[in-house]
Amino acid sequence: MQVKQLSSVQGRRASCVRDRLDGGDTEGEYTLLRNRVSKLAAATAAGAMLMAAAACGGSDAKDETSASASSAAPEAKAKAKVGLAYDIGGRGDQSFNDAAAAGLDKAKGEFGLETKELETAPGETDAQKEERLRLLASSGFNPVIAVGFAYSASVKKVAAEFPDVKFAIIDDADATGPNVSNLVFAEEQGSFLVGAAAALKSKKGNVGFVGGVEVPLIQKFEAGFVAGAKAVKSDIKIQTKYLSQPPDFTGFNDPAKGKTAAQGMYDGGADVVYQAAGGSGGGVFEAAKAAGAMAIGVDSDQAKTADAAVADVIITSMLKKIDVAVYDFLKNFTSGSVKAGESRYDLKAGGVDFSTTGGKIDDIKAQLDEYKQKIVNGEITVPTTP
Repeated sequence: MQVKQLSSVQGRRASCVRDRLDGGDTEGEYTLLRNRVSKLAAATAAGAMLMAAAACGGSDAKDETSASASSAAPEAKAKAKVGLAYDIGGRGDQSFNDAAAAGLDKAKGEFGLETKELETAPGETDAQKEERLRLLASSGFNPVIAVGFAYSASVKKVAAEFPDVKFAIIDDADATGPNVSNLVFAEEQGSFLVGAAAALKSKKGNVGFVGGVEVPLIQKFEAGFVAGAKAVKSDIKIQTKYLSQPPDFTGFNDPAKGKTAAQGMYDGGADVVYQAAGGSGGGVFEAAKAAGAMAIGVDSDQAKTADAAVADVIITSMLKKIDVAVYDFLKNFTSGSVKAGESRYDLKAGGVDFSTTGGKIDDIKAQLDEYKQKIVNGEITVPTTP
């Protein structure tokens, strides 16, 4: 009887052993059996313990394993890895890229994200951009954010290679896919408002626009600016200059070119110049300072981000809230609610606006707010092409 019942008895609780004994066993018989089993167990403990666990203690083991996995899960989920690829100029451009960086920093602090930031180089090819995105996706970063329309073809290609990775691209609606979110803005609407501001503040009836690269996106800034200025003064003179033509994108990161272009406008009679030129905008501010004139910033509130030596020439900035778009995307990702397709940030959504830092447009703010409301209500439709 001892050999026959060995595998059932070993490793079980006392109650399990009692249940398997023949009915009517006395406590003494149980004690005798237990002692005999203990001696035999020395030779076969490992196998008997496994069998006993399956017969009587299996549910306890499962509970412990399940509890361990459950306690580890929240920690793994909280450590999402976010990859971000900047446009030309990178973090520190005081404008476009810095706005994206601000959104990333805010989300990192709130959601406990691990982040990796990579920068582009002037004159690089689409293949190089693809490799940057591919490096992030293959290294376990999910989601991956591409800052700027220049990544359009690269995002479309690489996103298809990594269907389980979520991608977001700023300023582009052409790179589509089931795992691609397009974060776009109504730049023309915000530019309309600063165009109106330029016309209202100009004493000479002569203003200027400096664009970084002549591409459809930057032409939206120009179109809105011109429309806003003409809404205030139909015969106002507007000078326009682009710093480079595609595929040359150095116009977004060449302050010297920006300074030269703006100086030519001030020399030509302009007293307010609006720049949509990324890192080149710093040169526009330098020219305004030298000419004792006014300038308008873009993307970020540049009266706060520009060099202190030139910040006082900036009367307002067209706020393009890239930081909000990046933050919203990452918030939705962490909550599992991110969606593919276009998310448009316009005046109504609070995605674009004008800044009032420094109080230099306080005297015209009410008029600008009237124009804003007319755009939101649909009374004014702002053009997107010059």
